[in-house]
Amino acid sequence: MTESEEMEPRRSLPVWVIAAAFVLLTGFLVVIALGLGRVQSGPIVIGQKVPGIDLTTFDNQVLHTSEMKNRVIVINFWASWCKPCEQEATELEQAWQHYKPDGNVVFLGVDYVDTEPEARRYLQQFKISYPNGPDLRTSISQMFRIRGVPETYIIDRAGNLAYIKIGPFTTTEELTSAIDPLLEHK
Repeated sequence: MTESEEMEPRRSLPVWVIAAAFVLLTGFLVVIALGLGRVQSGPIVIGQKVPGIDLTTFDNQVLHTSEMKNRVIVINFWASWCKPCEQEATELEQAWQHYKPDGNVVFLGVDYVDTEPEARRYLQQFKISYPNGPDLRTSISQMFRIRGVPETYIIDRAGNLAYIKIGPFTTTEELTSAIDPLLEHK
């Protein structure tokens, strides 16, 4: 070492800077851990309470599942570009017409990754009359961790997930056989 190097005092960061950096780093790691936990938690499973869902329909009506207590809720994810969705469109509408008069079952269509004009054409083509709306920012599909369309989730009167159908319903009876047992238990 030279004489000038020995004479210079050693510089260190103030303690508050080190503490602030540690707090920021810890906060960042907590945010990452929470995000990873959410991603790895998987989909809502049968028997689990389903968080409230807000769906703004294509007619600008805002529906809140939290206000649909003591009803069975059928949530169908679909898209206008989905051929299997077309296969079940008639069955879903027929089931809706069957349950609509009693008011004990609510059908909600959630349009997934689609354009509004195409979605509206699809609804008109298949004469779908139950409430439908786009999944803005895919928030609803992320909640259920859907893998594709069509997928249908049926929530019982207590607000718990009771039934999952991956793929299209092939008959109206297949759909009603999933719903009817949920109406028997009050």
